[in-house]
Amino acid sequence: MLADMAALSTVTYRRLFLAQVVALAGTGLTTVALGLLAYDLAGADAGVVLAGVFAVRMAANVLVAPIAAAVADRVPRRVLLVSLDSVRCAVVLVLPWVGAVWQVVALVGVLQVASAAFTPAYQAVIPLVLPDERDYTRALSLSRLAYDLEGVLSPVLAAGLLAVVGFSWLFVGTALGFLLSAALALSVRLPDTAPGSAPVLARTLVGIRHYLRAPRLRAQLGLNLGAAAAGAMVLVNTVVLVRAGFGLGQVSVSVALGVFGAGSATAALLLPRVLDRRPERVVMVRACGALVVLMTAGAVLLWAGGGWWVLLVLWFAIGTACSAVLTPVGRLLRAAAAPADLPAVFAAQYALSHACWLVTYLLAGLLGGALSPAAALGCLALVALLGLAHGTRTWPGEPADESIVDRDHRWRSAMARR
Repeated sequence: MLADMAALSTVTYRRLFLAQVVALAGTGLTTVALGLLAYDLAGADAGVVLAGVFAVRMAANVLVAPIAAAVADRVPRRVLLVSLDSVRCAVVLVLPWVGAVWQVVALVGVLQVASAAFTPAYQAVIPLVLPDERDYTRALSLSRLAYDLEGVLSPVLAAGLLAVVGFSWLFVGTALGFLLSAALALSVRLPDTAPGSAPVLARTLVGIRHYLRAPRLRAQLGLNLGAAAAGAMVLVNTVVLVRAGFGLGQVSVSVALGVFGAGSATAALLLPRVLDRRPERVVMVRACGALVVLMTAGAVLLWAGGGWWVLLVLWFAIGTACSAVLTPVGRLLRAAAAPADLPAVFAAQYALSHACWLVTYLLAGLLGGALSPAAALGCLALVALLGLAHGTRTWPGEPADESIVDRDHRWRSAMARR
């Protein structure tokens, strides 16, 4: 386990990782608070409201991320990250004062525009800080773990806060997370690439062209769709299942989301050693297949009257499989691009993966509202199956694929040519 934390010995990465943890922990508080705010405003139709809110978030990611990556080279990386954290802090401080659904949607849209510019810029700087492939692999798992802390610690913290204060105070916690993240980013020196001479439109399309050329990257669209189908079901319909279906309270919503995050964190901790021995394709395809099986079984169990404990076990297992699909993606992106192209490639992954989330969020909300959560889960299992079929067909087995050592050597050679 200590070997898996070796990346943290680099001071710059350690501070960036801590910044990511606190920002995401705060974001997790907002995820819980948005669900409760939607239930306050719309009651049993909260799933539909959340689907709309999350759809706006995903639309911002799809539209903004590639353009932001194209212009980000013209701004010092540290200035960019600190400025975007400041914008996000200001927006969440306004959310406690809203009283209508359209206000929530508008503010979430602004918040997500800033996040859509922030995340690819942050992701692209990590492989420059950690050029060694094995260190970068462990950084990917640590990054996945940071996202999982949003799903584990944030709901636990939210449950504790909700016992003594109203859910509006959760937004204040998010603002504090963004402020601390900005301070940590301000405390380090970050590598900056030379501004590209190509027009903004051409740079915007660089990452998309990488996807169209590389079978392994095209396959990610299908595997991302499978993970998004499962994750959207959890994020959109948990509040409806727990509050309206089981008749439980606000704290139980946090617990259910926390269990999903705990499953994802478990996979993130185990994956570095698994990826040292198994190709990415084996891990990711099998995990996506497990999602299809789990979602199908879960639909049957919920339809048959499965209760609270069934939901918790199911959410834990789905979280584990989702993490196994998503965590190795950064390795594939790094292997597919030269260092100068990394921001565009990460932005393309960010935009295209969130396009999958956009579709599945809308499906989860509409199906959950029109049918039932069990039926919605069954329909989303079919969506995940389609994604799995695309991934396996587009990404055939590669017995002669280069080893991790070969890829590390290729990366170092590319860095030396800069």
